Amino acid sequence: MNSWTTAQSPFAVDHLSVAPLASFFTSKNGSLPKDTFIVPAAVSAVSVVLLLVHLFWASVWGRKLRVFLFKTSESENTEPIAIPPVGLVAELKEHVSRHGGAVIFAYKLVRLVACLALLGLSIASLAITETQKSESGHAGVFGKWGKKHPKKNHDHSALSSAEWLQLGMCMTFFYTSILAIVNVSANRRWGQVAVKHLNTILSVTLIVYGYRDLFPLITYHRFPLDALEGWILWAKISALVVAAAVVPLFVPRHYIPVDPKNPMPVPNPEQTASIIATMFYSFLDPIVFLGYRVPHLKHEQLPPLADYDYTANLKARNFKHLEVSVSNKRHLFFGLIWTFRYEYISMAATIIVMACSNFASPIGINRLLDYLENPGEEPAVKPWFWIIWLFLGPMIGSTSFQWYIFLATRTLVRCEAILTQLVFEHALRIRVKAETAEKKSSNSGTSTPVDSEAPSPADQDSGDETINATDADAASRDETLQASSASIKSTTSSKKGKGKEAKVEEEESSDASNLVGKITNLVTTDLGNITDSRDFLFLFLLIPLEICLCVVFLYQVLGWSSFVGMGMMVLLFPLPGYVAKMVQTVQQQRLKKTDARVQAVTETMNVLRMIKLFGWERQMNERVAEKREEELNWLWKRQLLDLLNGTLNFFIPIVTMVTTYATYPYSSRLLSTVIMKESLTASKVFSSMSVFDMLRNQLHFIFWALSQAITGKVSLDRVNEYLHKTELLDVFAEKDPNTPELFIPADAAANENIGFRDATFAWSSEKIDGSVTPSRRKFMLKVEGEMLFHRGAINLVVGPTGSGKTSLLMALLGEMHFIPSGPSSWYNLPRDKGVSYAAQESWVQNETIKENILFGAEYDEVRYKKVLYQCALERDLELFEAGDSTEVGEKGLTLSGGQKARITLARALYANSQIILLDDVLAALDVHTAKWIVDKCLRGDLVKGRTVIMVTHNVAMAKPVANYVVSMGIDGHIHSHGSISEALAHDEILAEELSKDQEVLDKKADEIDDAPPAGEKKADGKLIVAEEVEEGHVSWESLKLYFKGLGGDHTLLFFTIFLAGLGLTELSNAIQTWFLGYWAGQYRFHDPSEIDVFYYLGVFCILMLIAMILYAISFIFYTFGVFRASKSIHKQLVEAVLGTTLRWLDVTPTSRVIARCTVDIRTVDGPISQGLWALLEMSMSMFVKFVAVILFTPLFFIPGVLVGVLGGWCGQIYIAAQLSVKREMSNAKAPVLGHFGAAIAGLTSIRAYSAQDSIVKISLDRIDKYTRTARTFYNLNRWVCIRIDALGGLFAASLAYYLVYFQTHNPSNVGFSLNMAIGFSGMILWWVRVLNDFEIQGNSLERIRGYIDIEQETKPTPAGIPPAYWPASGKLSVERLSARYSADGPKVLQDISFNIESGERVGIVGRTGSGKSSLTLSLLRCIFTEGNVMYDGVRTASINLDALRNAVTIIPQVPELLTGSLRKNLDVFEQFDDATLNGALRAAGLFALQSEMDEGKITLDSEISAGGSNLSVGQRQILALARALVRGSKLLILDEATSAIDYKTDSIIQSSLRNELPKDTTLLTVAHRLQTIMDSDKIMVLDAGRIVEFDTPKALLQKKHGMLRALVDESGDKSALYKMAGA
Repeated sequence: MNSWTTAQSPFAVDHLSVAPLASFFTSKNGSLPKDTFIVPAAVSAVSVVLLLVHLFWASVWGRKLRVFLFKTSESENTEPIAIPPVGLVAELKEHVSRHGGAVIFAYKLVRLVACLALLGLSIASLAITETQKSESGHAGVFGKWGKKHPKKNHDHSALSSAEWLQLGMCMTFFYTSILAIVNVSANRRWGQVAVKHLNTILSVTLIVYGYRDLFPLITYHRFPLDALEGWILWAKISALVVAAAVVPLFVPRHYIPVDPKNPMPVPNPEQTASIIATMFYSFLDPIVFLGYRVPHLKHEQLPPLADYDYTANLKARNFKHLEVSVSNKRHLFFGLIWTFRYEYISMAATIIVMACSNFASPIGINRLLDYLENPGEEPAVKPWFWIIWLFLGPMIGSTSFQWYIFLATRTLVRCEAILTQLVFEHALRIRVKAETAEKKSSNSGTSTPVDSEAPSPADQDSGDETINATDADAASRDETLQASSASIKSTTSSKKGKGKEAKVEEEESSDASNLVGKITNLVTTDLGNITDSRDFLFLFLLIPLEICLCVVFLYQVLGWSSFVGMGMMVLLFPLPGYVAKMVQTVQQQRLKKTDARVQAVTETMNVLRMIKLFGWERQMNERVAEKREEELNWLWKRQLLDLLNGTLNFFIPIVTMVTTYATYPYSSRLLSTVIMKESLTASKVFSSMSVFDMLRNQLHFIFWALSQAITGKVSLDRVNEYLHKTELLDVFAEKDPNTPELFIPADAAANENIGFRDATFAWSSEKIDGSVTPSRRKFMLKVEGEMLFHRGAINLVVGPTGSGKTSLLMALLGEMHFIPSGPSSWYNLPRDKGVSYAAQESWVQNETIKENILFGAEYDEVRYKKVLYQCALERDLELFEAGDSTEVGEKGLTLSGGQKARITLARALYANSQIILLDDVLAALDVHTAKWIVDKCLRGDLVKGRTVIMVTHNVAMAKPVANYVVSMGIDGHIHSHGSISEALAHDEILAEELSKDQEVLDKKADEIDDAPPAGEKKADGKLIVAEEVEEGHVSWESLKLYFKGLGGDHTLLFFTIFLAGLGLTELSNAIQTWFLGYWAGQYRFHDPSEIDVFYYLGVFCILMLIAMILYAISFIFYTFGVFRASKSIHKQLVEAVLGTTLRWLDVTPTSRVIARCTVDIRTVDGPISQGLWALLEMSMSMFVKFVAVILFTPLFFIPGVLVGVLGGWCGQIYIAAQLSVKREMSNAKAPVLGHFGAAIAGLTSIRAYSAQDSIVKISLDRIDKYTRTARTFYNLNRWVCIRIDALGGLFAASLAYYLVYFQTHNPSNVGFSLNMAIGFSGMILWWVRVLNDFEIQGNSLERIRGYIDIEQETKPTPAGIPPAYWPASGKLSVERLSARYSADGPKVLQDISFNIESGERVGIVGRTGSGKSSLTLSLLRCIFTEGNVMYDGVRTASINLDALRNAVTIIPQVPELLTGSLRKNLDVFEQFDDATLNGALRAAGLFALQSEMDEGKITLDSEISAGGSNLSVGQRQILALARALVRGSKLLILDEATSAIDYKTDSIIQSSLRNELPKDTTLLTVAHRLQTIMDSDKIMVLDAGRIVEFDTPKALLQKKHGMLRALVDESGDKSALYKMAGA
């Protein structure tokens, strides 16, 4: 007993709770119970009973009993009748295939043979037992058993207990053989039942044999109980291992389809993998090695999606638990837990295994070192067991952890699929209604229009989700349903321009915007938070369990002193919390500064063209640099707090350990009655060190896990509120029992009338408040009496802005809430013959133009071509190289507004529907196209005989084709309805509007050109240059950019100092660990009382202090470098973009530039700097640990290198496959969100066409595509983790074996070596992962470098600064000016020359492509020019670009404005006082425009929204003119606006230009309408880049064949134009 007790002293074996265990190990007599063979026999008996019950239950009598007991009629579950094969071979093949194929059948046969072998061997054992009854002594382990019986003195007839037990084993193996035969021969159903019983019995039997005959082999004092059986025993155990372990673990699983009618052609390998292949993820080997061989894994090469992961199957199985219904009102959380109940039970089991196996290494090290510390004493358990334990323990832990992650990530992906589909399908049923906006309105009285289209996840270069949760700010606080993003309502938007503020009811755009933002937020941010909190079991199970186990272990090893250490840890615990609070405060401030910088950058990039044209690059660069400086100051504070946090994390465990080890000898002395006088030994130090680490990690982990769980709960509540509280359409809403059913009466439905009777509609069914307009009134649509639309004719719905025209269509479509006003109330829109709908805000999907038009209908070439012709799309398709196969992009970004409107119209026209609803489709079209649509489409054969209900403002144009008109009055009342002539006679308002529209039509008919939108005409049919995607590793050039930024001019010196600091830090850490062992080693040679604890403690503390100081110095030194790099890279990027050419800006979307300046710069500031630090720190740490191992055991140099190389190779193979799959996963996620956003933006259209089913199917397909990549991605991580963990464990175990059996090191050095080896092997995986992450983040460096190396304009030079007086006049002289858009492109201006005197007003006219815009750009040197331009006597080519552009002001067609006050827009750099600015506004005509307004006037303090979108085009031009007057340029270029400027605004602008400009200001007007330039001093007529005419208007009109005269003669206003010119 003594030897065992001494050997096990650290576990305090004399403790009452441990004593029985000790005696169990040490007892030398046969105290192991010998009758354990009864267990398999008992299990077999239970199995027989259960099997008989099962047989009875499945029989005819059993079915009758079930029907009697449960009162249910049961349909017989018969398998489909198959035609039996003919012939023995065919029958055998059929039988084998039914059992899962040849491989599975072979394994079953092997198990059958093993069972029969066991039966035979057990009969032999029975014979031996019989022999042994009379034999004295026993045979050797391998002795012969067939000796002749000696004479027996006892009764032959009675069986001994041993014989009974052996007989029981024979019966057990006979029963297992029968089960094995059934498994091979019976059908699949009974085969599966048999194999469950068989595996259970064999497993129990194997455990019993292991307990009796294998367990004693690891001890010094026990012998196998059945050793007398000799070789039979080992043959039996081998056969058992094959039958009970090898076959069940290695047999592939039989593929069982989820839906037997639709099995997969090729199942996912995961579904057929054996248990062992699943444990080690070897079913992924083919895909991993394929990924290593090919440059990029395509989606098609990934394993197919398992049918149990198909979203349709998940939906069918789980939606009943999650969908809100009358029967299901519970919280979503309970539905999800029920859905994933089996997964969470399994995860809980793996967590328990994992928590226990985490202690394998500490226990193994403790036992081995204890063995080495007491060489003279024989322990109970052999050391080789602990060496195997060092490998197997962590491997079991790793396997269980990986299995936990496997289950968790599978749950994650399924949860993503289910919740995305759940939210999506719920969205298809909700009411789209206006949100009560309480935003701070600007003084202009107009609210900001909301971008109607879906956020574009396709523009994934931004690198992160751009969906913002702040949409909820718009929600009114008193709205019942608007407490969170679940309130899916929209802001009312207002669009000025042609007097068309967007109507409250013209909602599809504005409601879609908030709807898309908020619902997309639910399936991105919130869904991410929910899935991130999937590890809540850690909080409730793992952390408490591990903390308890840590406490028990430390108490067993160190006694009461462990509580001193833990007390110290608890005392110091608030410190990291306090630092975390400080970090949070600093982080909030830093984010504010980041927001300010991002806002400045975004705004700058959005108006970059304007900045370049005005020559403001330097000032804007300074402004952004200033914001960046402020941001970096807070970043510096954050880094210092990170350093403090890191130091504390380093300091607390060390202090804890030191106090524990310092008090340990004293605690022993103080408590000598409980614990004998103890010494600090290596076994205690090195085993407890790792446990202290675990304890610290768990305490820190609590905060993280708690934060994740809380965030997840908040998001889950938001999704739950959305599902439970959003208002559904009347069709889907639960009926109010108090409301009588007053919908469509039978007669209305029968005669298929379209219309209303005594109906009232609101945007919401809420009692308190419905949808409110900006003036806080509730909007109601009221139809008094009966109003029927004419069948088979064109019906117009007209009325002023905000009268409820769109609401009328929405009410017909069932989108509004119907409030019956009496028993006769009804409304009806017959849908049986189809309805098509074209929304005012055109809705297109991210498909080709053709697919958008067909919208799922069958292709009919004749009809399709006719639709293209009638919708005027033929010319547009010619402009695209790919024609109608051109993808329209997210939100239709490759199309102009007019093109989108016509595609939406074409879809409605093509659909085989009887009723067509058109919502103001003419609004987005220019006059000529609108006329075409009216003439060719509305009068065409495709519309003939169909009922068209069309909302329009353009009464004059639509009047000729209309049979019936409904005129709406203010506040949603019907003003009048009837034929056109009746309506005009009775409705003065309508008649007045018609006459105004006619004037506008006449004016518009005089436009010279109908310019296509910019960028539409591209040779390759692409709007923008495709973004380059880097493949493989990050280029050295990009890394050099960062390294150079870190080191400045002395990169090599920087890295030398930095790496030296890191290396010394890691070295001092290693010396600390060694010194602890050295200190512990002193107790082997000296009495505890002789050892000066404080001396060793002092040395240890000095070592610790040195390490901390070195760490801090290295970190601060590195942080300085990070700052240098962040500042330098940002500066280079902003300067490069500000200094680039306009041509580069034309082909590069602003969003991409903004992404570089925001997302990618954030990556440089954070993940890249942290990633490089972690990578270098880890590399240095691994190097030091490896060197330490080699110093003590030089022989391990080669194995160590081999493990490193193998680990690295595994990592490289994995990275190659994982990077490809990661890219595919990102690519697959974007279409899910893209479709989601697009569908929600077009909810009304989808429901109008009744296309919900096809939209849902597309959603399911896209989610499946994402799920396929996501499952593979997460499983690949498991593949590499398990392999590298195995390598690490093997390395540590082999080192332990070598140190124990082949070395004579003292235990302290052995412990140190093992500690270093385990640390090294555990880091290999993380090193590979960190390197991988750094490479992925490094992609941002590639993207930034791509934008630093772009074409640049000429930089300013001292020689290019013009004289101070310049320009004194606006004189312009041009000689032989040619221009081209690229250095090798064709000339767009051909050697033109002209002179303009100061103060002259010159009009420039010409058809599209004549070179008007090119001329203005060449005067500002925005494109490549040749020739001479003299401005006030100075050659413009010789002066700096910023000076030239500061001296010229250009007013574009649609001027760009900055976000902020009007004052900021007029005076960007705060150089003028308010009097000057108000004077400029007055001169520009703003006050004249606002003279009739009582409220909502624009003043200097009015807020301008992004791009000036809350102002009309006319107002923007007036402000741009005021800005030009403030600048006081001598040369002013005006590109006249053709878009919807009302007559009054237009005349005010013209008047200001004539009367308010200083007399010496030269004005060049690029004209689109002849009226604006006919009173100019001169007119320049351009054609194909040449000046064809240049003279006074009068002179040009007298030229008989002159171009200007031809243009004027073609005009409808010819006489007025001649009069203006004085001709």
